[in-house]
Amino acid sequence: MASSTTAQAPAPAPPGLKEGIAGLYDESSGVWESIWGDHMHHGFYDSGEAASMADHRRAQIRMIEEALAFAAVPVADHEEKKPKTIVDVGCGIGGSSRYLAKKYGAQCKGITLSPVQAERGNALAAAQGLSDQVSLQVADALEQPFPDGQFDLVWSMESGEHMPDKSKFVSELARVAAPGGTIIIVTWCHRNLEPSESSLKPDELNLLKRICDAYYLPDWCSPSDYVSIAKSLSLEDIKTADWSENVAPFWPAVIKSALTWKGLTSLLTSGWKTIRGAMVMPLMIQGYKKGLIKFTIITCRKPGAS
Repeated sequence: MASSTTAQAPAPAPPGLKEGIAGLYDESSGVWESIWGDHMHHGFYDSGEAASMADHRRAQIRMIEEALAFAAVPVADHEEKKPKTIVDVGCGIGGSSRYLAKKYGAQCKGITLSPVQAERGNALAAAQGLSDQVSLQVADALEQPFPDGQFDLVWSMESGEHMPDKSKFVSELARVAAPGGTIIIVTWCHRNLEPSESSLKPDELNLLKRICDAYYLPDWCSPSDYVSIAKSLSLEDIKTADWSENVAPFWPAVIKSALTWKGLTSLLTSGWKTIRGAMVMPLMIQGYKKGLIKFTIITCRKPGAS
């Protein structure tokens, strides 16, 4: 689970992984949307900030803006250089897709393994008058249904952790990026290994396994693994940062919302996959506090014209 992604071929995907991911999100997306809205990812907070429930949705929008700023994506009023074509890889119900399409006046394609998410996201796009700009479909991020070099901005907000082959994942992001296009990956990683280590400690591996079993995650990798993959693909301007401190208030807030009457009744009627995911949320907090889980952003650029 902690071996270097680039040092050896990845283990084959566990049987039923794609079906499990699709089922988890088919079942849980409605619960999440009813409590948290259409952005199915962490929020970004100032380090040490005490956040109220009203702050959390703003923090999710801030996460998008912080990622764009970190990657130096041109501002929306820069007509020549702003992204005009975007792909949202692991799009959920399209929260990022619609936000980015509106922000840049861009065309945005989203892909998810969940038919429920794709249908709901397209309905939300239609309700917001964005059907001509935003389109979500069911597809595999490791075999994207798009031609080479199509997108100015390739966006993956918290989907990389579900990918069984991280090298193939980044390779596909690079393939569909236009020459000079920006790639943004925001994902859960485990800590970088020390030079003397060949793997994580047994207790760390055990903690990650319990999280993996609940959230249908394959083997994790480290931020340095992602950097190595990007370098192997000759991607440029590779940058990474650890935002773990900036997402610290998020999981306690999710747990708190789950313990409200609305949260409890929604969980109990949603299904076992959602309940099991809720039960391991404290393990995410434990992983962050131990320094094991690293909330990581990796950005890079495909060589070519900007």
